[in-house]
Amino acid sequence: MSETYTLHVAGLTRELPICKVNDHMDIAAFIMFGDVELTVACARDLLAKCPEFDVILTAEAKGIPLAYEMARQSGKPWITARKGVKLYMQHPVIIEDESITTAGKQTLVIDQKDIDAMNGKRVLIVDDVISTGGSLHALETLAARSTGRIVGCCAALAEGDAAKRTDIFFLSPLPLFLH
Repeated sequence: MSETYTLHVAGLTRELPICKVNDHMDIAAFIMFGDVELTVACARDLLAKCPEFDVILTAEAKGIPLAYEMARQSGKPWITARKGVKLYMQHPVIIEDESITTAGKQTLVIDQKDIDAMNGKRVLIVDDVISTGGSLHALETLAARSTGRIVGCCAALAEGDAAKRTDIFFLSPLPLFLH
């Protein structure tokens, strides 16, 4: 039987599998995909903590369910930074970052029309987990290409030292397992 970590978040309990990142560190894998109950509860609780905002910005992949549900519950639009340039993008804006769960550099891209959609708006950056802050930094850099103002950065969980940050808000800390 594999090792797990018991997570309590948004009034729910989940058993997260412990996964090896490298010889010195393991993480508890937090995946919202397919867990509608968890996604709805985390979105509700994060929205209760959020400042006023006009648009949500998230990175493609694991932050999508949470950002979508927060947009659905709030009635506000959301923008996804994609992992690569897509054919429909007429004027792509590209940023590179590093993430604890992605080997090497990852690319985040939004079209200029999305930058324009953030102009003059209050932007809320949303992710599932903030750990090293690499993805968060890339999203902040993309938002800074607009005249919008970032009003907050949030996640369901803050992993490791990210839980000590005062510039983000989150629902629950998530430990790193160092060895």
